[in-house]
Amino acid sequence: MSLVSVKDDEVDIVIAAIQPDLTSFLEEWRAVFSRFHLIIIKDPDHKEELKIPGGFNYDTYTKADIQRIIGTSNAVTFSGFSCRYFGYLLSKKKYIISIDDDCFPAKDNEGNQVDAISQHINNLSTPATPFFFNTLYDPFRKGADFVRGYPFSLRSGVSCALSCGLCLNLADLDAPTQALKPALRNTRYVDAVLTVPARAMMPLSGINVAFDRELVGPALLPSFRLAKEGKFRWETVEDIWTGMCVKVVCDHMGYGVKTGLPYVWRKERGDAVESLKKEWEGVKLMEEVVPFFQSMRLSPAANTAEDCVVEIAAAVKEQLGRIDPVFTRAADSMVEWVKLWKTVTTQT
Repeated sequence: MSLVSVKDDEVDIVIAAIQPDLTSFLEEWRAVFSRFHLIIIKDPDHKEELKIPGGFNYDTYTKADIQRIIGTSNAVTFSGFSCRYFGYLLSKKKYIISIDDDCFPAKDNEGNQVDAISQHINNLSTPATPFFFNTLYDPFRKGADFVRGYPFSLRSGVSCALSCGLCLNLADLDAPTQALKPALRNTRYVDAVLTVPARAMMPLSGINVAFDRELVGPALLPSFRLAKEGKFRWETVEDIWTGMCVKVVCDHMGYGVKTGLPYVWRKERGDAVESLKKEWEGVKLMEEVVPFFQSMRLSPAANTAEDCVVEIAAAVKEQLGRIDPVFTRAADSMVEWVKLWKTVTTQT
């Protein structure tokens, strides 16, 4: 199947401005980003003015914009890395791509700079194959196909709703692993994409991700926040929770999720040992979260992503809320997010 033609104006690149000076970040990405519209969300906890070089088509949003648009809602917060979700909320485009501001273009095994945007769009605009695993990876990539024994009835695939890219240099490890192995670096560029099988859970990394907003936009949501959550990736688990939510939605709705290419090169930021003190609560809670999502089944009445999120939230409150109040707060935030999504995205 050939690549679906995607126009540049069908894509928004959302950038969570955790650091106010985006000059070096955007200059490194200029050749790739300058074709597209950027939505830049300033971390509302920062007081410094954003520094953005010229030559880009972008809109910026600050704490004042967040307060103006979400009104009196306080169940959903957009501080730290969560500010990216405000960009998801405002976008009207079919495809949304988000790359953290501590990441730069990677190079492939031949030394060529990776066009992460094109690779994400390639993943999203070609079918996924979640219901039978193809051992030759993504059969819709150039030079690949379905292997012998793959059912012909499943070869048309399904819509790909989520594309999860990877990181060179500093991989998306948790604080315990990075603290134990401080010198560990990911130097392997593996030229492969695969579909995550149906009913298999996975952690999502918001560092380098893209999705079809029309299919699963409401399922990428800010909700699960640790009491002592910090500003570094090791100190957050919100995107991991989001990944399991959106995977349940994809499985229920019959969509696919791809992982692998594209890579970005991620620089070091933060102290793993100090971050461990903040993330450890989340590490422990994941032991309760994963079995919950693995057993999650939604009703036939849930036929939109919004419906799915509301059903998941109800189950979270009922089954996990008694374990820790953080789950009750997450459930409330999920319901509030759906209300916000319906209100904001229907405005012209």
